[in-house]
Order: sequence, then structure tokens, then C-alpha cells
Amino acid sequence: MKYPKTHTIRNYTNYLLVILLFCFFSTSILHAQDNNNSEFDKDVASLMSTKPKRYAKIDALIRKHSRDSVKMKTLINSSKNTNYLEGESYALNSLGVVYRNVSLYERSIKTHETAKVVADQAENLELQIVSLNNIGVAYRRMDLVKPALDFHTKALDISRSIKDPSKTVSYNIAVSQNSIGNIYLILDQYELALKQFEKSIAIEKQAGNRLGLAINYQNIGYAYEAQGDLLSALRNYKLSLEFNEQINSNLGRVICYNSIGQVYIKQKKYVDAKVIIEQALIKALNINDQFYIAESYINLGWVQKEIGDLLSSEGSLKKGLQVAKQYNLNLSIVEADKLLSELYTGTEDYQSALTHYKESVKVEKTINNNRNLRYVNDVIIQYENEAKNNEIKALASENQIVRLKLERNKKLFWYSMLALAIISGILVALYRNRQLNQEKQILTLEQDMLRSQMNPHFIFNSLNSIKLYIINNEKENAVYYLNKFSKLIRKILVASSEKENSLEDELDTMKLYMNIENIRFSNEIDYEIKVDDTINTANIRVPSLVLQPFLENAIWHGLSSKKDDKKIVLHVYRIQDDFVSISITDNGIGRKESNKINQDKILKRKSVGIAITKARLANFSKAYTNDYKIEIEDLHDNNQKAIGTKVIVKIPTRSVVLRTA
Repeated sequence: MKYPKTHTIRNYTNYLLVILLFCFFSTSILHAQDNNNSEFDKDVASLMSTKPKRYAKIDALIRKHSRDSVKMKTLINSSKNTNYLEGESYALNSLGVVYRNVSLYERSIKTHETAKVVADQAENLELQIVSLNNIGVAYRRMDLVKPALDFHTKALDISRSIKDPSKTVSYNIAVSQNSIGNIYLILDQYELALKQFEKSIAIEKQAGNRLGLAINYQNIGYAYEAQGDLLSALRNYKLSLEFNEQINSNLGRVICYNSIGQVYIKQKKYVDAKVIIEQALIKALNINDQFYIAESYINLGWVQKEIGDLLSSEGSLKKGLQVAKQYNLNLSIVEADKLLSELYTGTEDYQSALTHYKESVKVEKTINNNRNLRYVNDVIIQYENEAKNNEIKALASENQIVRLKLERNKKLFWYSMLALAIISGILVALYRNRQLNQEKQILTLEQDMLRSQMNPHFIFNSLNSIKLYIINNEKENAVYYLNKFSKLIRKILVASSEKENSLEDELDTMKLYMNIENIRFSNEIDYEIKVDDTINTANIRVPSLVLQPFLENAIWHGLSSKKDDKKIVLHVYRIQDDFVSISITDNGIGRKESNKINQDKILKRKSVGIAITKARLANFSKAYTNDYKIEIEDLHDNNQKAIGTKVIVKIPTRSVVLRTA
């Protein structure tokens, strides 16, 4: 049959297009590989120039290439040529992990053993520990419990012997504990397993290793599942899956999907189980991990059996069994044979059921023979005893440190108490000295006050005035004022022995003082005391004779030079709750005019009296929440002519410590 010409041309064109596209993509892939190889060459050159000893520094450069077996073989050769043992051991371990991930366990173990020999030659403890742990993981994947436990225990012993472990060593402690925990799971020692996983999690959290956290939460979930706690198991599986999603680990997803699927089967959620296990199988096939390919097929066959799809179940279980036998995955062989035995029993194919049952028992015996279990249990007991002995030693060391600290703290306590006693003694002495100085100051002020009140001129003039009454035969006035004078002198003497008295007594004393002073002015001074109704003078405390200097100033500064209409008003009132206000108002000539008349003599006298009064008020105010206030106001008429002086003394009334009246 002949095709039209146009059809031939079209086919030819399509053919050319396919060739061009193939050439383009091939060129792009080769270009990308060249770039990748170029980057690898640079990293290897950098590694060979510095030759770091630490695992972390090597890993920082080579980690992105560590899953490429060709590159790792290249690094092995380069390291051998330059006698760089650390680089060779690192590359061998990475190559062993590649073999392990494709289920080539025997090749993986041989490669890790070579890495261990090279690490021993380099005397590099980090690489020795990494190699031992990798060998243990490979044996565990092969379900060989005894050697797995041996190698992980060796790795853990070396790690714990290092006093100041690096991050790499700490991480490998977590790996060892996690793997030992997995071995405990195989031996149904779930509580011991959980303890190992919790220890491992603590290290992984501190290091911020999300992969390690994903692995440990997965294993904790398995321990709970084995004990029948499906809810706790599911919670930990999902937590593990969350960390695997964060680090984008397809292998981690496969593990979690299978585990979650198994829980769903046990919960009879078969549809959910089938969906998630099928996802696990797809990802396992993509990453070509034979261990999890076998597990995914077996789990898929299990759920298919439970939902009644027996034909599909048989096919899936046989595929899983085939992979397991090919790669010597003994636990998977046992699981597949058991499920096939159950399947054939259900279809009444008893011969096939018996065959698979016998096969599962036979393989299971090779895993858990009595000698092997006895050995492993002895190792477990030995390991746990050593761990406990180490804990006891650590506790003894801690107790010794605590005892030394207690002794040191005890000495420090007594030294501190002695220093505190000395400081307290000094402070008490300083405080007492300050008190004595204050008392001395108060005594001096009181003496100055007494001298001020007992002014010789005042006494002499007062007695002279009384003498005139006697000479003029004014006996009644003489007796009256002599009585007033004696009372005043007595109050002044009593006041000199008391720091303070009531405002009521103070006003009585000032009244006596004004009566005596008024004699000398022929009673021309109109003296008036006004007390607001809200004021209880008996309950208000004031310094003794505090108002006398202000009255004296009013008389001698303001009224003495005035001819007539002499007036002094003393007013007690309250504007603020914390103060009592006492105003002394005279209608004298004012301060300015008084200074002109007799500046030197009166200024000196005024200065001394007011200064003493201020000092006494300041000392009095220390016991109160507020300080005293003195305000002096010059009074003027509308023409700005001086018409007197007003002094306001504000004395605090609210004490810091509650006073009794």
C-alpha cells in the first residue's frame, strides 16, 4: 500500500523532530552531568588541599555527592593516591550506605569493614564509630540480631569513652541507641526499647536533627503497636511522617506509609490502609529499596486478603516473598509465608497452607534459635548492668562534686556571715553616730531656742515694766502682769525640756508672751487669735515655742516704729489634709521700711531667730510624710503702700509612723 506524498513528508518531518529533540535533551543531560562533575572535582580538590580530620568538615564538602557510587569510588582512589585515610574511610562508608539502600547487604558490610580498618589506621575515633554503626545497621536489616547488637554496643562504648564528644559522636550515640532499641523490639523487649528511643530523641532534639527524630518516633510507634496501643502508635507514626515531609525523604515516607497502613488494617480501616500502602509501594519502587519493596508488597497482600480480593492478595504476597528470598530478608519471608498460609487456609488449599506455614516456622527458627536468643539476652543484661554501673559511678562522682560544693558553700556562708556581721556593726555604729549627731544638733537647737526665748533684754524690759506698775502704786496691774510673767517663764523652761507640745499649749504660751510684750507698748497692740472650727488644737503637735520668733519679728520689725493702730492676728486653719496652716499678720510698716530704719541690729537678730526655727522645723518634719513650709507675704494697699506683713507657717500633721495624741 502506498502512502500519499504529503503523508510521507509529514512522517519524515516528525522523524527529524524526534531526532532533534533527542539530541537536545541528550546534550542538556550531558551538560548538566559535566557541571555536576566539575563541581565534584572542585570539592575533591578542596578536600585534598586541606585534608580535614573531623568527620563534619569532610561531610560538609562531600555530603551532596555521597549517594553517587561512581563519585565515591573516585574519592576512594584519590584519597589512596594522596594517603588521605580520613577521606578514604568517609568515602567507603558512603559507598556502603549506597549498597545497603539497594539491599546489597553483604557488599555493604564488607565495604564498611574496610572503612573501619582504614579508620583504625588513621586512629580516628569518629570514623571508627560511624563504621561500626553502619555495620550494625546492615546486619540488623538482614535480621541478624547477634552481630548487629555486637557492633552497635562497640560503637556506643567508644562514644561514651570520649569525654568531650563532638556533634558527630553525639549523633552516633543516638544512632547506636536507636539501633539497640530496634533489636530490643525484635526480642519483644518493648520497655527497654522505648527507653533507648527516648534517650536517642533527647540527643536528636538537642542537635536539631529532624531525620533522627523521624526515625525515633517511627520506632516508638512500632513499640506501641506491638503492645497493642494502636492510638499511641498511630500518633507517633504521623509525627514521624511530619518530620519526613519536612526533610522531603521518600524513604521515610515509604516506612511511615507502611506502618500507618498496618495500623489501619488492625483498626479494620481497610480502604484507608489500601490507599496508603499502594502509595508506599509506588515510592519504594521509585527508590529501588528492595527491603521496603518486599514489605510494601506483603502489606498490600495482607489488606487485599482482608477485603476479600484473594487473587490480588496471592499475587502481591508472592511478589513480596520473591524479593525477600532474593535478598535474604528473613523477617519478610516469615511474614509473607504466614499470610500465604492464612490465605490458602481460607481457600481450602490446605497443602499449600501447610507448606508455607512450615517454611515460616523454619526461617523463624533460624532467626530466634535458643542459642542466639540466650547470647543476645546475656549481652542485654551485660549492657544494662554496665550502663547501670556507669550511672552509679556518675552519681558517685556527682555526689562527690556536690559534697565539695556544699563544703565550699558552707565556708562561703560563714565567711559571708562574718562579713555581714562586720558590715552590720559598721552600719550600726554609723547609724548610732548619726543619731548622736542629730541628738546633739537637736540639743544645740533647743539651747539656742531657750537662749532666744530667755533674751536678757526681754526679761529686763518686762521686769522694768512691772516695776513701773509697783512704783506707780498700781498693785493690781503689778500682780496681774507679774503672774503672767511667771507663767510665761515657767512655760519657757518646761518647753526647753520638751521637743514638742500641743498646738493648744503653744497658743496659750504665745498669748502670755503677747501680754508681757504688750506692757511695753502700753497695751496698744491689738492681739487676736482665731482658730477654725475644724481644727482640734489639742491633737496637733508642733515644736515648742515655734511661733515666738515670728511674733517677735512682727512686734519689733513691723509695729515698734508705728505710732498707733497696732494689730497682730494669729489665724489657725487647714487648707490641705497633710498640713495645718498658721498665719501671723501684722499691720506694721513692712519689711522694706523697717530695714531702712535699723537694718544692722534687727537683721542680725532676725536672722538668728528664724534660722533656729527653720532648723527645728526641719528636724520636726523628719517624722512626717511632708516637709514644713514658710511663706512671707508683703501686704500693700491699692496705691502699693506697705500696710503690713503676713507670715504663713505650714506644719505637717501626717506622720510616717502613727502617733498617739
